[in-house]
Amino acid sequence: MPKAPIDAVDAVDIENAVDIENAVDVDDANDADRKVVENEREELRKFITGLSPNDIKSGEWFTKLAAQALSSYTNKVNWQYFQERYEGVPADAIVDQRIKMATRYAALEGGLSAGAYSATVIATLGSLGGSSPATVPAAIGTVMVDVAFITQLQLRLAYDIAVLYRVPLDLSDPDDMWKLIRVAFTIKSGEVVSQGVVRAVPAIMRPLIKRFYSGAVLSAARGLPFVGKFLLQRSVIKIGIPLVGVPLAVVLNRYTTLIAGRHARAVFRNEARVIELAEKLSERSRQPQLMLWVAWLVIMADHKISDDEALLMRHLVRLVRDRHQVVDEQLAHLVDIDPADVWRRLDAEPGDLSDILDVADCVASVDGAINAREKVIISELGDRAGRV
Repeated sequence: MPKAPIDAVDAVDIENAVDIENAVDVDDANDADRKVVENEREELRKFITGLSPNDIKSGEWFTKLAAQALSSYTNKVNWQYFQERYEGVPADAIVDQRIKMATRYAALEGGLSAGAYSATVIATLGSLGGSSPATVPAAIGTVMVDVAFITQLQLRLAYDIAVLYRVPLDLSDPDDMWKLIRVAFTIKSGEVVSQGVVRAVPAIMRPLIKRFYSGAVLSAARGLPFVGKFLLQRSVIKIGIPLVGVPLAVVLNRYTTLIAGRHARAVFRNEARVIELAEKLSERSRQPQLMLWVAWLVIMADHKISDDEALLMRHLVRLVRDRHQVVDEQLAHLVDIDPADVWRRLDAEPGDLSDILDVADCVASVDGAINAREKVIISELGDRAGRV
């Protein structure tokens, strides 16, 4: 259920601000964009008519939409697809264009859908979680077109961004599918607001945006119906504020899609950065097995493992296996790493060890500034690598 509405003065201020946004977004849209949005809405309308009231209430609509939205799309949209359309263009530039395009579509769709947001429909949608399927009116299907459109748009946008940064995603793998969902809908303890991505939004809209992201909490369960219930609950925030109708739908569609796109860019670009680092370290390494032990020793120096460190180690192990045909079972089964064991391996290695020292520096800084314990390990490593 939505939180208590903002006061009337705030609502009027927001209405004035978003009226301007609405005029710009809708009136300046070109015919091609309108046609794309209208065609997609028509397809989704057919999809919605095939749902039962219980599908909407239970959240099962999301399971069905995700399957439909990604199955044919992922077969067509891959790295080669973008290369043909944007040959020679860096990934960052293409991602920026995809985000802008998605926000245009989202704003247009908001204007087309907002007329369905009558008081009766809003009240029904807000209480849907507790009402029986028999009480859900046919009009709710019209509102669901908006919810489904934005859901599909953000899901595909996140997928596009992962592809453009060449982050591998196997959507038949539940873990990869969950990662895509989490990124697409910015559902991780309000991290979007805390990361400051909301600064992309005009100041007058920020309280409303923050409410949108904090108004619903996703269950710890990973089942797709839970996501469907979460997204529907969050949508009530958008349409349940008094005095604001069409303009709010346009602007919230626009800015929530912009935030989702920038969030996906931050997550997948960072992952691409870590993968790129792993590839460089593996390619330059003259002692790939020793590199893995040193990398793990540096990671465990502070007895904590950051997400970036875990990601880097996973890709280092994969690349050493694929490129150097090295699989270290002892390291794989290790519980506590003993520095003395690593020093013995280091001392037994002949030749230049400067590449190993470079590995230690890169691993220590992958998640930010090098901390004191990591510096101690790197200093010891430098002394031994220099054969002092």
